[in-house]
Amino acid sequence: MMKLAVLAAVAGSAAAFAPAPIGKTSTALNSFENEIGALPPVGFWDPAGLSDGISQEKFDEYRLAELKHGRVAQLAVLGYIAPETYRFGYDLTPDGLSTNDLPNGIAAINALPFLGWVQIVAFVGCVETYGWFTSPTGVLDLPDDILAKRQTAELQHGRLAMLAFLELIRHDSQNLAVPGFDGYDNLITGLPFIYN
Repeated sequence: MMKLAVLAAVAGSAAAFAPAPIGKTSTALNSFENEIGALPPVGFWDPAGLSDGISQEKFDEYRLAELKHGRVAQLAVLGYIAPETYRFGYDLTPDGLSTNDLPNGIAAINALPFLGWVQIVAFVGCVETYGWFTSPTGVLDLPDDILAKRQTAELQHGRLAMLAFLELIRHDSQNLAVPGFDGYDNLITGLPFIYN
């Protein structure tokens, strides 16, 4: 038993003088950690490892997709909340179905007729095709530091909007399954004066 203890002590002390292994550093993390949208304290955060071993062009493609999804989510949150307070009140179909008659949220999916869906798809298609809602040059003419700050803010707002839209869908779906599960009649409960 004593021989085994001495052997373990010798092996342990020898390992202390062995050269330390050199850890591999992620080139993806090192190359993308200074990109716009990487903010302290987290920095560049990629838990799924989607940026491991990709090129700058592929990263830019992913960033563009994140930006576009963020913009769509911002519009989706606005489109989800705005009908709670205001309706345009126009006839959606020739037979007189008004936008005032449609329910809010997920319930509107089944209540919206085919011509309503055609209007939505046509509008989105025109925006995508003709590029409305952009500056004439397509790029903001700002100093680099202000442009980087605004681009970071847009990414952060888009990320928040993606989470907010998921929560709105979850809440509304649960309310359809179990009406009144939260004890409230309206979606926006923190601002009761908007319903008066």
